Amino acid sequence: MKLLICTQAIDLDDPILGFFCRWVEEFSKHCESVHVICLKEGKHSLPANIRVHSLGKPSVAKAMEGEGTRFLSRIKYVWNFYKYIWTLRNEYDAVFVHMNQEYVLLGGLLWKFLGKRIFFWRNHYAGSLWTDIASALSTKVFCTSKFSYTAKFKKTVIMPVGVDTSTFKPLSGERDPAGILFLARMAPSKKAHILVDALKPLHERGTNFRASFYGSALPRDSAYYAELQEKVRVAGLSGVVRFHAGVPNTETPKIYNEHAIFVNCSSSGMYDKTIFEAAACGTLVLAASRDFATLVPLRFSYVADDVKDIAAKLEALLSLSENERKEASIELLELADKNSLATLGARLVQETG
Repeated sequence: MKLLICTQAIDLDDPILGFFCRWVEEFSKHCESVHVICLKEGKHSLPANIRVHSLGKPSVAKAMEGEGTRFLSRIKYVWNFYKYIWTLRNEYDAVFVHMNQEYVLLGGLLWKFLGKRIFFWRNHYAGSLWTDIASALSTKVFCTSKFSYTAKFKKTVIMPVGVDTSTFKPLSGERDPAGILFLARMAPSKKAHILVDALKPLHERGTNFRASFYGSALPRDSAYYAELQEKVRVAGLSGVVRFHAGVPNTETPKIYNEHAIFVNCSSSGMYDKTIFEAAACGTLVLAASRDFATLVPLRFSYVADDVKDIAAKLEALLSLSENERKEASIELLELADKNSLATLGARLVQETG
């Protein structure tokens, strides 16, 4: 198969999307050739049968760019997009669109005219009429969560999460038995404030823990991030909570391995891959996802937005003996292996063939 992939970024240093470079590499093992159209191109090292075409957005966004300049930039991106999908039309027979429905909305009719199969990956609890239209234009829709907005379509196929278990794995080194990790973009949808609220009673009861929050905020979420840091100060948690900027995906295995527990507060329907990255590293996981709750014992999940529940579950996980912690870790490692990138690659070949 000759494949065209459309995505937001091909950049190993991107703290959110850096993982996708490995996805493209895995997919290329099953393809004669792969062309990738991305909004921005950064650092990468991909096999010879992959060619990357950037729409022109710089790796570091121009925060001070004016509205007029942004409008002209968007025109340039759209022009380049149509240029690539037309000039490359004889070099691909199927299209895989990752998350961004705009690519399907822009190119769907032309791809239909050209006889190209369209496979749309979108995993998020929110959606709109535009999502419905993009899904209607697609041959199949992929997501990992049965609570995703796109799970409702008859053409939707539930897929493995796709964790690179060759990179995300237990490493030698010291793991802090009292270390709690939150790793995500600092945005309201990621609900870091829920974890802060749960840490306060633990600290007041004298529970031993150290919490690390890794992640940066987009300009639109800077106020939320500032409020989160202020919440920590007011709650008297400054001595046990530390904030760190977002890091490239390639650096996160070490961070997971340094902590005993990873907490994910995202709503059901997103099914963050970080849940499985942490599990693959041998880190215990506590998550609000209802998808995750159906696969694991009760101690690894909590009721969404329930501060008392997350505090109680954290306290219980922190109190596990070393042997109990190892047994719990093995359960999660097995789950991560079932959701490996290799498994996802094989399923995609099956579904797109």
